[in-house]
Amino acid sequence: MSKKPAYYQVSHGEWIVVPKRGYKEQCCDCGLVHMMNFKVDEKGRIHIQTFRDHRATGGARTRFREE
Repeated sequence: MSKKPAYYQVSHGEWIVVPKRGYKEQCCDCGLVHMMNFKVDEKGRIHIQTFRDHRATGGARTRFREE
């Protein structure tokens, strides 16, 4: 059995520092997990690239059913 990933639970409206690559975010209501990458361009604009992480989402949703 794989180890449950540790996700930091952000409070509503809380600012957090995230890494530029490989940041994962899980919805506390439905368990959907996204992999997010960030970059800042030469003009200082922040870009976000997101992908659904189907494997992590499946694992999270399985744990939701167990609770």
